[in-house]
Amino acid sequence: MKKDAADFSIEEKLRNLYQLQTMLSEIDKIKTLRGELPLEVQDLEDELEGLSTRIDKMHADIDALNEEIAGRKATIAANNASIAKYNQQLDNVRNNREYESLSKEIEYQTLDVELNEKKINEAHSAIEHKNEEIAHCTEVMNDRRADLDMKKSELDEIISETRSEEEQLREKAKALEATIEPRLLLAFKRIRKNSRNGLGIVYVQRDACGGCFNKIPPQRQLDIRMRKKIIVCEYCGRIMIDPELAGVKVEPKAVEEKPKRRRRAAAATEEDK
Repeated sequence: MKKDAADFSIEEKLRNLYQLQTMLSEIDKIKTLRGELPLEVQDLEDELEGLSTRIDKMHADIDALNEEIAGRKATIAANNASIAKYNQQLDNVRNNREYESLSKEIEYQTLDVELNEKKINEAHSAIEHKNEEIAHCTEVMNDRRADLDMKKSELDEIISETRSEEEQLREKAKALEATIEPRLLLAFKRIRKNSRNGLGIVYVQRDACGGCFNKIPPQRQLDIRMRKKIIVCEYCGRIMIDPELAGVKVEPKAVEEKPKRRRRAAAATEEDK
């Protein structure tokens, strides 16, 4: 019958937790081996997506400008037709009032033609500018795509070399997680996430915390060695275990002999002799 995670003793929980930490640290090393490549690949993919979106928008702007040009050309054609009609009517005017009215219409239509021609020229200029931008963005995209292909190739090579090892470690870590009660596992993961070196559980080294290296009082060290409860460092919050449980051999401390003090009386006796 499989043992429930809550039924494990404190010692078993700590041992399993430290083994889990060891495996997760190995996975972290593999990630470190990949370096900044995953982030660089992601940045390049984001940049390419941004450039592609920008190019699509400029193409849409060009389409809108071409539609505007077509509309203005149609307006100019209508204006010119009106001007021709009004010029014909000028030949048959009967009084000054009609002449002035037709002349004003011709002037208005002519000004409208000039305005639309100006707007068409501005639209052509904008299209030319956007085409230049598209050409520049396309060139940048080609460069970035070449960089992305190279970095992806490097990353894939590293991943292929470490994939098997990482998958094995992850499977073992997952199996170990099942032996740790959820509340303790959640606390451990939270500590790991907030730790710069990814250590959520450490052993006592030279009377100090193996994570932040602050000194641990003797009584607290004794409590850690007793393995009766989960104890965390009061400075960094990491879970602590004794070196023996972590499978680490600790060299016994060399006992320094204190120099013997010669009693004054003995010294005086020697002088008298």
